[in-house]
Amino acid sequence: MRPVSQLEPVIGADRQAELVRAADNFRSKLGERTVWNISSTAVGGGVAEMLQVLLGYVADLDIASRWMVITGDAEFFVITKRLHNKIHGQAAGGPLTAAEAGHYATTLAANAVDLTDHIRPGDLVLLHDPQTAGLTEYLARAGAIVAWRSHIGLDWANEATEEAWSFLRPHLCSAKGFVFSRREYIPPWVPRDRVAIIPPSIDPFSPKNQYLDDATVRAVLATIGVIDGSSPHGPTSFQRREGVIGRVSRPAEVIAEQLPGPDDQLVIQVSRWDRLKDAEAVMCGFADHVTPTGRGYLLLVGPAVAGVTDDPEGAAVFAECLERWYELPASVRARIVLVTLPLEDADENAVMVNALQRHASVIVQKSLAEGFGLTVAEGMWKSRPVIGSAVGGIIDQIPEGAGVLLPDPRDLDAFGAAVRMLLDDPDKADRMGRAARAHISENYVGDRHLLRYERLFDAMLA
Repeated sequence: MRPVSQLEPVIGADRQAELVRAADNFRSKLGERTVWNISSTAVGGGVAEMLQVLLGYVADLDIASRWMVITGDAEFFVITKRLHNKIHGQAAGGPLTAAEAGHYATTLAANAVDLTDHIRPGDLVLLHDPQTAGLTEYLARAGAIVAWRSHIGLDWANEATEEAWSFLRPHLCSAKGFVFSRREYIPPWVPRDRVAIIPPSIDPFSPKNQYLDDATVRAVLATIGVIDGSSPHGPTSFQRREGVIGRVSRPAEVIAEQLPGPDDQLVIQVSRWDRLKDAEAVMCGFADHVTPTGRGYLLLVGPAVAGVTDDPEGAAVFAECLERWYELPASVRARIVLVTLPLEDADENAVMVNALQRHASVIVQKSLAEGFGLTVAEGMWKSRPVIGSAVGGIIDQIPEGAGVLLPDPRDLDAFGAAVRMLLDDPDKADRMGRAARAHISENYVGDRHLLRYERLFDAMLA
């Protein structure tokens, strides 16, 4: 449970009152029903993080809600990762076969047996992403009212996207609602009157976004081992989601020739080890276009590759980055650090990210494709200038004056120039950071997210 009242200093009394009124209205319409969220993982990624936050507020608003996570073997998650990539327009891996379609359906049929032991007729179910789409027909036949949310998408269509949507479409015929992060992501066959556009949100008080003073930030960075000449003498405590105090104690796995000092400028990209996040190109762009004349260090940060169960590509992508790192000249390699953060404790992992982002001079999200890119909003919330690709939801998050949008994410010269500009002009970077925080506070805090869901569910119940 997360107290909704704590949002008032951030969103103001009027928005706070609107959220409480909407919850009261929805609770009366929901009656004895339960709202279910079904996803593919409980940790490691923006979907899981948002659910942890939003369902905490929902619990405080006294709305009956549950969250369950599907299971699947390695082959299932390879198939769904290919679907993910195809929705992002990536054709790698060739066409999906009938055997793969069968394995996808069989896996979700087995999950449906377990789910229908719990979900009752009339309950509302929100399925998240391609991993869960195949549950729609089973749950609808059991009497549930089902919506499917795609957290990913592409602003244009190609053969890969058409194949992915053709694969998923038969599974979604019984959906009463569809949710996309941007209108441009809606496939043409989805009924427009059943669609809600709901961008993601951050929670300012979650371990990833809560305020950390400078002493705590430095102590956390010293504990995880990314700062040279520093020992964790300061506090490493934080508030966990359930309200109790936690402490950062685990180290990260750090690969570096040398570490930045406490006062060195840091350029940081935090993301999964996913080819669409383009971490290897971030490294090359920094190596070729920043290190020759610019200052600072680059930190590429991601989760421990064994900890994200629904992303089988993670280990391979990290290995490719590591191989490329070793190929760099020693003087360049000395200014680039690879970091994998432990996932045993989701809150501790989130505070590590929080401290890294707060210590950064510049935050980067140079994705090739992005459904939304919540790390952008998280970095902006911490008053940091963000350099992001002009793709997907990143476009919506960075208005003029609150960061830098790269028209072509593959243009490494432009990327390097943007990094150098912000490192060389701290005053401009500070102005951008303050504008960034104000923009996120107005548009991407949890009350906005929950109100949009209330409108969707209200329509589905009607």
